[in-house]
Amino acid sequence: MFNIEFTTTDQETINHERYYHPHPHVRRKMEALWLKSQELPHHEICRLASITEPTLCRYFQDYQQGGVERLKQLHFYQPASALAAHTDVLKAHFQAHPVATVKEAQAKIEEMTGLSRSETQVRHFVTVMGMKCRKVGTIPAKADPQEQALFKQEKLEPVLEQAKTGQRKVFFVDAAHFVLAPFLGFLWCFTRLFIQAPAGRQRFNVLGALEAISHELVMVTNDTYINAESVCQLLWKLRMLYPDIPLTLILDNARYQKCMLIWSVAALLEIDLLYLPAYSPNLNLIERLWKFVKKKCLYSKYYANFGLFKEAITTCLAHTHDLYKEDLDTLLTLKFQTFDDLVKVKFVTV
Repeated sequence: MFNIEFTTTDQETINHERYYHPHPHVRRKMEALWLKSQELPHHEICRLASITEPTLCRYFQDYQQGGVERLKQLHFYQPASALAAHTDVLKAHFQAHPVATVKEAQAKIEEMTGLSRSETQVRHFVTVMGMKCRKVGTIPAKADPQEQALFKQEKLEPVLEQAKTGQRKVFFVDAAHFVLAPFLGFLWCFTRLFIQAPAGRQRFNVLGALEAISHELVMVTNDTYINAESVCQLLWKLRMLYPDIPLTLILDNARYQKCMLIWSVAALLEIDLLYLPAYSPNLNLIERLWKFVKKKCLYSKYYANFGLFKEAITTCLAHTHDLYKEDLDTLLTLKFQTFDDLVKVKFVTV
């Protein structure tokens, strides 16, 4: 029999922690002590807290020995893997020499440590170590990280600051060419699925201008090809939408965007053209939108004809401001990937 006298302070603390402590096991301890403070019999406390009498007695002993703080301590048994002693060495090796499969990691771990583990155990170990199966990215061969950093600091960031304060509108411009063909993606399924390839190679072209802050999308579309005239249409469309505010367009170096026709129309409409450094898709915000569209309505989808194909893309782009706004606000942040601090790995086949 435990005769416990609770101070007013302890009762207040226990009452609070039984609801708000982050760990459920501690909350259960506090609930048992709270019921004890309310003078309930032990068998009733065990029933309400779903614990056994020996467990309840252990809670009481801990409280008598160390008060509420002792009850907050957790002593779970966590068996340590023998691989844990080799974590630093294995981590350094896999950082320098990534593997493509768990089976490769399994063989390398056994070779380096002499410890044989199943694929399931190896998968758990490398996950705990911080590794994930990630898709390898590409860096354009002629990308210049220093030039990109200079452009970002001296040209891009100043106009974006003006856009944030409403002094001007900044649009990221690019063309996407959606070809009526299978876009193969990943699906959770019981057997491998196959998508019928449509006949022909019809192409739906979208020349888009994505506003940096509001993510408003202005488009010119066609089924033929994008050229300088298409860009001029976009320039006129933007100026008509925003007649009284400075406009800056951020573009890549496609030939149809760097010609006398474009420069003369832009000068006439008082639109500033800011060209990205060569090989810098990572600095063009609208590139993320094109990837989103492919993922949302093209990957692993079959469209029987070109009309349905165009309708799916157009509908997806039409809902960037409502249905997909939350997803795109997270995706289209003004944080740009740079190449100067990336880990570059060359895989050598032997």
